[in-house]
Amino acid sequence: MQFFIDHDWQENMATPRAKVGERAKTHLLILLCTIWLCVGLIGHSPWKPFESQSASIIQSLIDHPFLSAQSWTDGHWIAPVSAGHPALETPPLFYWVATAFSQTLSHLLPIHDAARLSVGIWMLITLLMMGLSGRELWNLGAGRQTNFIFIGCLGLVVSAHTIMPEVAALSGISMAFYALTLVIRKPVRAMWLLAGGLLIAFLSAGLLPAAMVAGTTAGVIFLPVIRQHMEAKRALLLGITLALPGIILWCLLCQQWANGLWAAWWATQVTVQIPSNHLYFMRTLAWYAWPALPLALWGIWRFRHAVLHTYRFQLSLIFFVWAFVLIGFFSDRSEVNALPLLIPLTALAAGSIETLKRGAAGALNWFGLILFGLLIAIAWLGWWAMLTGHPIRLYQRLAYLSGLQTIQLSVLYGAIAVAVTLIWLSGVIRSKHSNRSSATNWAIGMTCAWTVFMSLWLPMIEAARTYQPIFEDMRNHLPAHYRCISSRNIGSSQADLLHYHAGIRLTAESTGCDLLLIEDQPGKRHTSPGTEWSLIWEGEQSRQSKESYRLLQRR
Repeated sequence: MQFFIDHDWQENMATPRAKVGERAKTHLLILLCTIWLCVGLIGHSPWKPFESQSASIIQSLIDHPFLSAQSWTDGHWIAPVSAGHPALETPPLFYWVATAFSQTLSHLLPIHDAARLSVGIWMLITLLMMGLSGRELWNLGAGRQTNFIFIGCLGLVVSAHTIMPEVAALSGISMAFYALTLVIRKPVRAMWLLAGGLLIAFLSAGLLPAAMVAGTTAGVIFLPVIRQHMEAKRALLLGITLALPGIILWCLLCQQWANGLWAAWWATQVTVQIPSNHLYFMRTLAWYAWPALPLALWGIWRFRHAVLHTYRFQLSLIFFVWAFVLIGFFSDRSEVNALPLLIPLTALAAGSIETLKRGAAGALNWFGLILFGLLIAIAWLGWWAMLTGHPIRLYQRLAYLSGLQTIQLSVLYGAIAVAVTLIWLSGVIRSKHSNRSSATNWAIGMTCAWTVFMSLWLPMIEAARTYQPIFEDMRNHLPAHYRCISSRNIGSSQADLLHYHAGIRLTAESTGCDLLLIEDQPGKRHTSPGTEWSLIWEGEQSRQSKESYRLLQRR
């Protein structure tokens, strides 16, 4: 067996270890990314708040045929809105792709599961762009570390498996970021990637991600390395220009066919948040971007003498600072809005991890082993408690939160959880501590913990968060003939899910409707809207029985 001697950046000889070929490392990356991408995409209903709106919009697009001219001229496809959110939230690209997946796979999967597969494709594009960016900025092999750090970020894993347009916008931003890393070496290819990335970012999530890409591009053009490279500068300018026709075309069509929605949407896009949300996002990044954030900060300190003069640092810092400023002023307080900040932080971290001191690398590695080991143990303990009733206090707590009294043993999901746990334990035992292995072990730990939780806890999470049984039961109790259903105290997410699961669109409380749906507030007595109403159905959402609904009919 061949061995090679590795050394760290502190000029201390490392323990000899078996040489792992490039092919084996690539196979490990592909396996990890495949498991990370696929687990959690199917097998559960839409969860609020993000998936509820997306599910309702996708259902609306399915109800209005794509090839029907009226569906376009009425604004259904050019400016899609959900049942519970009458305002235009984002341009339609993400919903177009998700609807195409839903209709293509309608005979195999439910609409929401098929739509989530489109999320997997968007994230696959993002991972590819991130890996190529890391390799372009640093060297061969850094692309793998870039992806290991990226999929290990604590805040990414849930968002990457959720039906929401921010996932597609992240793909567009990562494509544009890769174009900016490539522009010096391959200006023509970078031009087309920048145009595609900018167009995808805008048509997925609107003006904010597009402004991140355009502003970063403008900042990069003034850097000496680009300013002195005429082909690169021309490619960046042409890339922005090529994306403009698609952006302008959607705006014009939206003004023509849904002018009211477009005007209200544009007003929200240029509204500045006062006071800003920068402090919120600073606190969020402290855990959301772990471990990319501390590794990026270390890299900036380690290469502090070259940060302001080296393109790889200049690009990442310009992108991060500009995106952070925009997010703080033009987005609300939602963790999802911090997704674009992971791109430059991960790019900085990928090359900086090689220079991490041995003690810090060991601490990061052990912290990951302890954290994910604890999470995997909790997952198994909670599953065992729900299966057997012991330990009793944990069982009572989980039963209270989920609304389930027990769960059924699934041989398939149990076998998957066992296999993944054994793989993680094998990796812990055989792990060779080095700078790069700390990022790899973190990615393995994140992937295994996510897989175990989704394999063992999915029935409990689904029972706690699904609205499908209650709304389908309500649909079965509707009278044969009625004019409309008005609502009282019904949240927008619940209205979206009611439309998706039961095909019912609510109207604002009105004297003209003969049915009234009421959500009773927790802890308050159920009040009657009047003597002319009679109760025909009531139900409770199983999670802690906090949400109760009544359907009344006018006599």
